[in-house]
Amino acid sequence: MLRAQVFLWAYILIFFPASVVAQGLGVNWGVIASHPLDPKIVVNILKDNGIKKVKLFHAEHDILTALSGTDIEVMVGIPNHSLESLSEKYSVAQAWVKANITAYMGKKGVNFKYVAVGNEPFLAAYNGTYNNLTLPAMKNILKALNEAGVGKDIKVSTPLNGDVYITPTYKPSDGIFRHDLADIMNGICEFLHKNDAGFIVNIYPFLNLYQNPGFPEPYAFFDNDDSNSMDDHGVKYRSVLDANIDTLVAALKVANFSDIPIIVGEVGWPTDGNIYATTKNAKKFYNGLLKRMATNEGTPLRPKQYPDVYMFSLLDEDLKSIDPGMFERHWGIFSFDGQPKFPMDLSGKGQNKSLVGGKNVKYMEKQWCVYNKDASNQKDLAVKVAWACNSTDCTTLVPGASCSGMGIDMNASVAFNMYYQMANQTKGACDFEGLAKIVKQDPSNGTCRFPIMIKTIQTTSNSNASAPKSSRSSTPSSSTSHSPFQTHSPSPSSSPFHSPLLIFQFCVGIFTIWFV
Repeated sequence: MLRAQVFLWAYILIFFPASVVAQGLGVNWGVIASHPLDPKIVVNILKDNGIKKVKLFHAEHDILTALSGTDIEVMVGIPNHSLESLSEKYSVAQAWVKANITAYMGKKGVNFKYVAVGNEPFLAAYNGTYNNLTLPAMKNILKALNEAGVGKDIKVSTPLNGDVYITPTYKPSDGIFRHDLADIMNGICEFLHKNDAGFIVNIYPFLNLYQNPGFPEPYAFFDNDDSNSMDDHGVKYRSVLDANIDTLVAALKVANFSDIPIIVGEVGWPTDGNIYATTKNAKKFYNGLLKRMATNEGTPLRPKQYPDVYMFSLLDEDLKSIDPGMFERHWGIFSFDGQPKFPMDLSGKGQNKSLVGGKNVKYMEKQWCVYNKDASNQKDLAVKVAWACNSTDCTTLVPGASCSGMGIDMNASVAFNMYYQMANQTKGACDFEGLAKIVKQDPSNGTCRFPIMIKTIQTTSNSNASAPKSSRSSTPSSSTSHSPFQTHSPSPSSSPFHSPLLIFQFCVGIFTIWFV
């Protein structure tokens, strides 16, 4: 009897996943971080939580190596700066496929499912830079995949922002593609249709709320009553995400491509850096989204199946551009060190479950850098803090963020500690001419957490076409769309720099208030 029970438990452990997730759920994995988490640890996070789909923004050798042999479905991206060379020279596409796809395939290789060519290349803010480059690049990549014998198994698409379609009446059923992109979108859709690939769109309800002061907050979430809904000829839309998806469905129908599957390439909610960016709101958003996915009822215009969805994002990234907003570094459902931020039931059943965090994460010493209020040169404090913030991450200090409104001691300590931790706790990084000191007791207070940095892991790109060199998220969208559903969605930026003038003015403003 005992042996039978042992066998039963062994069977369960082997043949049943550690966690059950909603059908079609994946996650974006970005690495714009000062101290990237070991890819092996990240892959174990995916496996431990039952996440079977991952989207990468470019090919990283260490990440692809860690994903090898896991059966996790991989969508690997190609950054916009590579579109010109890929569109002009087929040999470049051949080289990219050889270096980043076939080199990682085999019996225990990477389970590639998609190559995402470019990232939101038709943003209005780009002024048409990539309009005539994207489709030729997609065709060359597909040709190279076919030549390598893997074109039937690996699809080619391009992630697009919601600003490629509009609805002149604000109703989803009247959705059409942007007039200036009509011919280009027809070509893209024809390519996707011919090759049985999905239309990838990035949608951000949070940005609807952030960018539009009059936007009804409940409509950014799910399960709202009629008072916060959109009426479309008797159909009630109770979430902007569903309305946005159906605006695209309508646009595809007008273009005579009704059967192209839709993939939501990015959707999520940040947890810091803005009054709306909180763990409470993130939990609320994801709970609603996952429940919608679990029902698999689809949207009013596509009622049979909800689209595949890639959450944005897996981990916080402390080097992302903050030009779109101070929340940009806080999109992760896990913190930078792979620890879950809030309870989350990936199955969509609404249980108060905790995600499985990263294991065997190596941290630096348990010590922090804080403001020394006994220093003699207090008049220099504002300038020193501004300097620190220009070189580190002070996004938790903005109004409404987790460390805001806690007084001058905490403001200075947050800035000094972030600089110290990102500088690998080197002794000289905690001085500021005597205004800072090292302490062994955790200075965290309430919602304001003082992190200890993890030991860095250097990742390497496999080719020039793998590493992003341009920041899409640093340029705000200038779309004049009439649709209330369109947003300029954030995405990884390659820039390791902040916006110095913005941060300096912000910090000086904080300390001016306290010293007046």
